[in-house]
Amino acid sequence: MSESFVLTRLLVKLFGGILAAGFHAAGLPAEKASEQASTVLSAFSLELLIAAGLIAFFVLVRATLSVEKPGVAQHIAEMLHELIGDQAEQVIGHGYQRFQAYVTCIFLFVLINNLAGLIPGIAAPTSSIMVTLGLAFPTFLYYNFYGIKEQGIVGYLKHIAGPVWWMAWLIFPIETVSHLARVMSLSVRLYANMFAGDLVTLVFFSLCPVGVPVIFLGLHLAVSLIQAFVFMLLTMIYLSLAVSHEH
Repeated sequence: MSESFVLTRLLVKLFGGILAAGFHAAGLPAEKASEQASTVLSAFSLELLIAAGLIAFFVLVRATLSVEKPGVAQHIAEMLHELIGDQAEQVIGHGYQRFQAYVTCIFLFVLINNLAGLIPGIAAPTSSIMVTLGLAFPTFLYYNFYGIKEQGIVGYLKHIAGPVWWMAWLIFPIETVSHLARVMSLSVRLYANMFAGDLVTLVFFSLCPVGVPVIFLGLHLAVSLIQAFVFMLLTMIYLSLAVSHEH
């Protein structure tokens, strides 16, 4: 279980009481609050390990760059760079390069967090709504930041209000709600799919631990890939809409 990780035990010792008190203050019974705090910290510890692994991978790629004899890590990095770059160019268009680092990192981070659920006894961190909200909210801030940077505050507000000035009073609140709903769209879609995948896999492992669960592990793998790609694609679309100019 992820609770057996040294990092998880350390986080629970340091922050478990504070987090449990917060959940209890929010209305959860003491036992449920403690359980919820442990679940959140278990997911967070996995996220930290995955983030550290990705940083180590990028450092390795940077340290072993070679034109004549590229290593395995460099080949993987170049393949990812090309595939994601091609997708970003199609969706975002001109100037996509400045966003490629973020969308690549978000894709890899979501994907590996999804795939963690394939390990017996470990729930994918993305099967927790708090984790998916934690991924969706920075994406929301990121594309809005670049929208404001590209067009200025007034220009971005005009962009949200639409090209027809006399309809702005109607379009602006609708578009504002639509932008806020993107946080829920990103987080709930990912959470629901990964929670269902983890639950189905767990049920079939409990009923028949040999043979049949392999099929559902394959489905979990497919869902993990698709949901990571969808999260990345939606991020690109939101960026494209935010930095585009009305003509």
